[in-house]
Amino acid sequence: MSRVPGWLGRLGAGLTEMNERYNQRRAEAERDQDDSESRTLADEHVPPPPDYAPDVPARPDPALAVPWGVRVAAEAGWRLLVLAGTLWVLMRVISAVQLVVLSFVIALLITAMLQPTVARLRRRGVPRGPATALTAILGFVVMGLIGWFVTWQVMENIDDLSGQIQDGIDELRNWLLNSPFHVTDKQINEIAKNLREAVGANTDQITSAGLEGVTVVVEALTGILLAVFCTLFLLYDGKRIWQWTLKLVPSAARPGVAGAGPAAWRTLTAYVRGTVIVALIDATFIGLGIYFLDVPMAVPLAVFIFLGAFIPLVGAVASGALAVVVALVTQGVFTAVMTLVVVLAVQQIEGHILQPFILGRAVRVHPLAVVLSVAAGGMVAGIGGAVVAVPLVAVTNTVVGYLRSYSQKAALRHSVRPRGATAVTAEPVPQTPSE
Repeated sequence: MSRVPGWLGRLGAGLTEMNERYNQRRAEAERDQDDSESRTLADEHVPPPPDYAPDVPARPDPALAVPWGVRVAAEAGWRLLVLAGTLWVLMRVISAVQLVVLSFVIALLITAMLQPTVARLRRRGVPRGPATALTAILGFVVMGLIGWFVTWQVMENIDDLSGQIQDGIDELRNWLLNSPFHVTDKQINEIAKNLREAVGANTDQITSAGLEGVTVVVEALTGILLAVFCTLFLLYDGKRIWQWTLKLVPSAARPGVAGAGPAAWRTLTAYVRGTVIVALIDATFIGLGIYFLDVPMAVPLAVFIFLGAFIPLVGAVASGALAVVVALVTQGVFTAVMTLVVVLAVQQIEGHILQPFILGRAVRVHPLAVVLSVAAGGMVAGIGGAVVAVPLVAVTNTVVGYLRSYSQKAALRHSVRPRGATAVTAEPVPQTPSE
């Protein structure tokens, strides 16, 4: 047998060795590539914690991390901010057209006072136009005569009142000098001097106030004319105006508003008629009291008391204080004290007997709400705002109560009634009388 040459065997062994080295290097290269890819993935992703590491809870949703009360407060807060912004814009608009708004509101009050007369004439067969004209003419003539009478009385008694005031001041001066307060003549003269200096220092302001008074008179006449025209149209065509106003309300809320309107009008009518009756009684009895006490200008003071009654609480106090001051400077301390007794007695009878009996529960408003509403109305729109504040609160209270009751009744009407076995179990079981 022939043998393979030695060099050929060595060549085969070398090739085999080279193949093994190649395979080994290729395996090492693949391992290096796998290691580099694993390091790249390790850089991009956090490796999971080992088994012995403590459990870390996952972070909750930020909305769920906020307490429930805080979330409710935040939800209510931004809605209140939107509502406050809306009210602020509305108040700015009302302030811009304040004269028109006050004239229309006063026309509503006058209409609420005169509308029952128009309705009574209509029931007796008088056409709507003549009934409206007759009622409006009669009402405005009466109010004009009252204003003329008050002005005439003031002009007739102004000279006598000036002399009586000067005598009253001298009497008050003598009383202070002889009083136990130890007031000296020098102190009284210094007070009078300070008053004269204050008047002299503010002469320019007083003059400008007088010039502004002309503008106030023009605005007052404009407001009176607007109130007269609005009253005429409300008396003649108030029902159609209300029906047209309902068309501006969304159809879903129209039934509730249609029922709240008449309820609000009944409240306003009851308020105006009751206030007029109570004011007339106050003015009559206080006027008679100060007349028998020989206080000058008793009739004009009674008219001021009548007008002041339209501003609850505040107006009665102001008009009563005016009567006491006039009695003090004209008739002395004793007459002023007796006037104060008369005013307080009549106002107590009014507050505890007349208002509950005449106004009833239709326009019952808490005294705190009355004071706050009068103060707010006076700050926003002066005397006119103080006059319309309380009827506005009373009407708003009636409307809110009616709409709340209407929504509850509507919810009961649209609720699903029980049926089948549920209806049987829900049906009330009649109670048998106990023996």
